[in-house]
Formats: sequence, structure tokens, C-alpha cells
Amino acid sequence: MKTISRLRYFLYLSILFVGCTTGKNALQKGDYDAAVSKAVDRLKSSPQNKEALEVLPVAFDLAIKTHLRKIDEAKVSADALKWESILYRYHRINQLSDEVNACPSCLKLVPNPPKYVKEYEDSRYQAAEARYLLGERALRENNRQSAKTAYNHFLKAESLYPSLKGIKDKIEDAYWAAVLKVVVQPAIINSNTYRLSNDYFQQQITNYLATYRGNTFVRFYTEAEANKQKVRADQLVELHFDDFIVGQTYVKERVEKLKRDSVVIGEDRRGKVYGTVRATYSLFEKQVSSSGLLNFAVVDLSTNKLLQNRKLAGTYVWVDNWASYKGDERALDRQQLALTRKREVMPPPPGNLFVEFTKPIYAQLVDNITQFYSRY
Repeated sequence: MKTISRLRYFLYLSILFVGCTTGKNALQKGDYDAAVSKAVDRLKSSPQNKEALEVLPVAFDLAIKTHLRKIDEAKVSADALKWESILYRYHRINQLSDEVNACPSCLKLVPNPPKYVKEYEDSRYQAAEARYLLGERALRENNRQSAKTAYNHFLKAESLYPSLKGIKDKIEDAYWAAVLKVVVQPAIINSNTYRLSNDYFQQQITNYLATYRGNTFVRFYTEAEANKQKVRADQLVELHFDDFIVGQTYVKERVEKLKRDSVVIGEDRRGKVYGTVRATYSLFEKQVSSSGLLNFAVVDLSTNKLLQNRKLAGTYVWVDNWASYKGDERALDRQQLALTRKREVMPPPPGNLFVEFTKPIYAQLVDNITQFYSRY
């Protein structure tokens, strides 16, 4: 009985598989395009397949009629984007005809499959023109959000019909109407001593903003660029150091009494003599701390409203260790002994310390800018 059940199961699977590969199942479900494609594929490998021979002409006829009916319905609809639907339908008809034309045995069943080349090209133009008109209407609303909508309509129009007259200029106009223009003031620091170090920090910010790709519709300018290009800015980013300390030094000393047992301290007639060795070990740690606080503010220039105000803190601690001892060096382990052979090292120059504490500030600034301008 089990053997008979298995045979029935495999027979069912075989029938189902044949139905899928010939397009019969797709035809029965009303998916005429899929039925055509499956039947064509089957007939390419097996030109005499009975089921595929039966499916193809029926499915092809129904597929073409369905697409043409949908085209007629779309043409009388009030949908502003109806030509894109019409374009799609002509595209599918032409695809199905190409599939049949690429299969010699299929052409006996569906001779001269129709192609709607002119209709397809006309639809491309009509679809692009509709997008163009929608873009112009949105652009006339004269606000950033509608300009974004216009920009997307114009881009779609170009993709549909690249040679559409004036489309590149419209894309450019809509883009710049949609862009939020932001002028970034240089980070202000009231110190000539750290001017060069601050210039380095400022250059990092400038490089980041010049390559900013977080939001297509946000552009950053330095004050010099904005003045040169006569930019009418929407927002101003103000940066200045509220406070900073460079080179605050702390030295700590920790004294330990060390001893080690079972150390060879000599020899006598009986052999090696073992005993305890002792030492006083002094460990020194120097910390040079530098820190600062950058104020990050965003101002809307049309209302003079403060949109964002954050304090970004950064700290850098330079550390050096060395040691000394009195007594027997054999009481020290290898690491302790190595530190006694080190000498106190001079910390980096103040300018370098300034740069180091601005690194975490820069990372926070980038995160804040990315997050804040993602909403635009």
C-alpha cells in the first residue's frame, strides 16, 4: 500500500511539474503573460510538447486582448499618470511578441505576433510630457517641498524620454529650488597660540562638508564660498569653543615594598644558599589632560530662530609611566624592572594636544550634522 501511495504522490508531482513548465496552471489562474512565457520556454526545448502547443495560442490571444483592453480603459481615465500604465502595457505586448518570434515552433501557432512600436514611442513621450506638466505645476507652488516633488517628476520625465525639450534645465531649476543652503562659520577660538591647531580642526570640518552626501537636498558653504557665489542662505551654523584647557599635568607616585623568597643569595660548602630579597619600588604616572567644549548652533536666517544648540565635549589624556627602586633588583618582576629602565618622557607639544582633544568633538559634530539634516 505504501508503494502505491508513493507512486501516486510522485505521479501527482509530475503532473503538477508539467503543468507549471507548460504554462497550463498559469493560464487557468488568469496569468496570461506567465502562461505565454512558460509555454514558449517549453516549446524551445520540446517543440512537440502537446500541452504547451495547446496553451500557447490561447494564452497569447488572451494576454494581448487583456493588455489592449487595459490600454483602452486607461486612455479614458482621469489619472494624470495614465500614460505610464499605457506604456507598460505596450511594453509587455512587445515583449511577448519578441518571445514568440525567438521560438521557430511557436510562430507556427502564433504567426505574425503584433508589435506596437510607434504606439510605445508615442506613449513614452506622452508619459514624459505628463510628468513634465506635473513638475511645472509643483514648481509654481514656490516652496522647498513642492520643489522636491517637481524635481522627482522632472527626473522621471527624463528617464522616460531623455530628449524631451528643456528637461535638463527644469531638473536644475527644481533642484536648486529644493536645496537647503547652509553657511557654516569657522570654529572661533580666542587664542593665537592654538590658531594653527584650530585651522587643522577647521579644515577637517570643511573637508567633511564639501563631501557631505547625507541628504541630496542640503548644501553647505563656507562663508567665503557663500560670498563669492552670492548664495542666499537658509540657515547658519555657528561654531565656537566655549572653553578649553591644554596641558593640565598630574603626577602620581605609588610606593611598594617588594620581597621575593627562595632566591639564591650565595653558596657555601653544602651548595647554594637561598634567602629573601627586598626592594622599595616607586611607580610614577604622569597624565597630561586636555579638553574643550564646542558650541554647535543652527539658526534659521529667515526667522532668526535657534533651531539647534548643542555643547560638544572632547577630552584627551596623554599618559607616561616610569619607575625607580632601592634595594635588590631581584625582588622586581620583569615588567617592573623594564619600567625602572625607562626615563620620563616629555609630553607632545600643546598644539598637538589641542588637535587630539578636538578629534572626539569632530566625531560628535559629524553625527549631529548628519542627524539634524536628515530631516530636510
